[in-house]
Amino acid sequence: MLWLPTSGCGDECRDGADPHAFRGLAALRMVTLAGVLAGGFLVVPLLRGAALRGLARTMLAVLGIKLVRRGPTLRPGSLIVANHVSWLDILVLLAVAPVKLVAKGEVGAWPGIGVLAGLSGAIFIDRSRPKALPGTVAEVTAALRAGRSVAAFPEGTTFCGANQGRFRPALFQAAIDAKAPVVPASIGYDTTAAAFIGDDTLWDSVRRVAALRSLTVTLVTAPALRPDVDADRRTLARATQSSLGPSGYRLAA
Repeated sequence: MLWLPTSGCGDECRDGADPHAFRGLAALRMVTLAGVLAGGFLVVPLLRGAALRGLARTMLAVLGIKLVRRGPTLRPGSLIVANHVSWLDILVLLAVAPVKLVAKGEVGAWPGIGVLAGLSGAIFIDRSRPKALPGTVAEVTAALRAGRSVAAFPEGTTFCGANQGRFRPALFQAAIDAKAPVVPASIGYDTTAAAFIGDDTLWDSVRRVAALRSLTVTLVTAPALRPDVDADRRTLARATQSSLGPSGYRLAA
């Protein structure tokens, strides 16, 4: 049995109206990105936290992406839950704080991004084994109790940014069990080209992003929610999602 959430978002969600960079810049960015990754993967295992954040920020900059950060400072030992638009979301979260990612198992096999996730100490979810989910929740709980911040995408898949999915409650149990704060995070892009949806491959998405003249991603964190020990995870999931605002996830202004 496979647990494969679907968003309903497809290629038609991208309007294709974004200004493109001058001829050759996309190729230059791709080559530079490969060089940054090669060098970064030698340094990060030695220096870890700060080096990993620096590498994520550099990758965003090489792709011509401006990162805007708003909201309270993220405190260690928090469960950060965000909407999911793109593989770029991983870079955004790694760029702003030392976090341990929760990601689908397939991400671990992605070139570059999978290695980054692994270096963060990622907890990979095997969606072909739903019975393994309690073990994943226990692993997240242990990380939170140890003072590590954990970042997850509880929609379970990517959406275009204008549409959203329901926050699934399972991982919220980890915050309850660990008595950890839950930080709602909204990730928005100023272009639909960033959305990793439909029949996209990682390679196609990277090339499309690299070809843009510019891109701005905005990460907004809301004040942390502090669940009671007897809190209900479904109620907590709904409260967390609603705290991001009634209009859902917007494209970055």
